[in-house]
Amino acid sequence: MTALGLLYPGHSAEDDYPRIEQLLGSDIRVDVVHTDIGEDAHRVDALRETGAAERLAAGVAELRLAGADAVVWACTGGSFVYGWEGAQQQVRALARAAGLPASSTSFGFVHAARELGVRRVAVGATYPDDVAALFADFLRAGGLEVSGVRSSGIVTAAEVGTWGEEEVLTLARAADVSGAEAVLLPDTALHTAAHVSLLEKALSKPVLTANQVTVWEGLRLADRRVNAPALGTLFTREPLVQA
Repeated sequence: MTALGLLYPGHSAEDDYPRIEQLLGSDIRVDVVHTDIGEDAHRVDALRETGAAERLAAGVAELRLAGADAVVWACTGGSFVYGWEGAQQQVRALARAAGLPASSTSFGFVHAARELGVRRVAVGATYPDDVAALFADFLRAGGLEVSGVRSSGIVTAAEVGTWGEEEVLTLARAADVSGAEAVLLPDTALHTAAHVSLLEKALSKPVLTANQVTVWEGLRLADRRVNAPALGTLFTREPLVQA
């Protein structure tokens, strides 16, 4: 049994994780501990407060008691707003507090793109323009080329959590640009676990979504690979651990 510990801010799309656990269909357990989100706002100051060290540390003890093998800060905005170096400091502090390998969703996107061998990506963000631009800057710092950024201007995670398949597909299609090798949807408040296959079929290219890459990043830290095609191209890479 491999146990992944996720620190998830507030309550929006956390039901993606039991769905992903089921789709993995293997000896993988995904444990979610909720952190205090503070103010629910896609603003830089609010997102930095959401990702503050004391908020993350508050959930660590519960994950350790659950027997987690690795811990991931399951929040894109609450990590990339610190910049590349600041986000590295954030996960180092999390690793020290947990005594476990640690990462965040933001780094998960970069590592997942590298896993797929893609360099040019397009971003479909639920965030306002200024926050979406910071995510693009983070990706560039990680060595990726951002071909385009589409932002939706949504202020709260609560509103993002109400989106269904149609809205997610519309965002992905709007974000896709010629030359992009993959499309990235960076918000863990967005329900995407049930839609990845549809998105990839519609766009004819890999689609990386926040909750998908969060779990994949946890598996990477735990040195596990699982073949789960329903979760997209990312979960069909070699070497495989077949369920």
